[in-house]
Amino acid sequence: MMESIKKLRELTGAGMMDVKKALSDAGNDEDKAIALLRERGIVKAAKKSDREAREGLVRFVVSGNKAAMVEVNSETDFVARNSDFQALVEKLAQTALQAGTSDIEEFKNFSLDGDTVGTTVAAAAGKIGENLVLNRVAFIEAGEGEQLAGYVHSNGKIGVLVDVAGGTEAHAKDVALHVAAERPQYLSRNEVNGEDIEKEREILTNKALNEGKPQQIVEKIVSGQIGKFYQDKVLPEQNFVKDNSMTVAQYLGDASIKRFVRFEIGS
Repeated sequence: MMESIKKLRELTGAGMMDVKKALSDAGNDEDKAIALLRERGIVKAAKKSDREAREGLVRFVVSGNKAAMVEVNSETDFVARNSDFQALVEKLAQTALQAGTSDIEEFKNFSLDGDTVGTTVAAAAGKIGENLVLNRVAFIEAGEGEQLAGYVHSNGKIGVLVDVAGGTEAHAKDVALHVAAERPQYLSRNEVNGEDIEKEREILTNKALNEGKPQQIVEKIVSGQIGKFYQDKVLPEQNFVKDNSMTVAQYLGDASIKRFVRFEIGS
């Protein structure tokens, strides 16, 4: 009995009394006892689910022509620095590569070590003692001649995946770093909602007129401000973070950005 208790404590990280009770309830069947401990871990996690998880980690994996990234939130930065939590997030990133989906609910139902991803996260929450939230997942599969790269900021809270058509691996890595630093919202002007631009144009026009600007130059002023909006928000038009004398598009030359994903804890 004591040998089984020791074994299950090492496997699950649960306390001695919890393991002893689980073994008793499972008729000393170790596998059933582990299942019971996981179930009870989920119950513990559910009790914590109303507590906000605003900290956490982002991790990515790039392998060949595939890349995946996950964001897992915790309640405190202390847990985010915990080696068990870090190992969990790394494992989830690897699993996301296998799952091949950017749909969070589909990923939660993906198999992991005999359970689902969602069950594994809930059990970890019970073991760690904090609410843990699997918040986002991203998966990219690159085509021929495309370069994949990822970047995670030193604080672990900002992560990026990029897919660059043409160019080199260095181009892709530089763009990933740029996206992390400059927070672009769009890949092209076509992605910006036309109605939003017209509303912005109307607001800027009225503002210029209210400031007493002459009617004949208001359109020029507003056009310049709309251009600045695009420069601030559209990735290829942003000034390149490593060299502000050129845009991202100019840095890439003949290469182009096919897509990007940016996760930031708390956003």
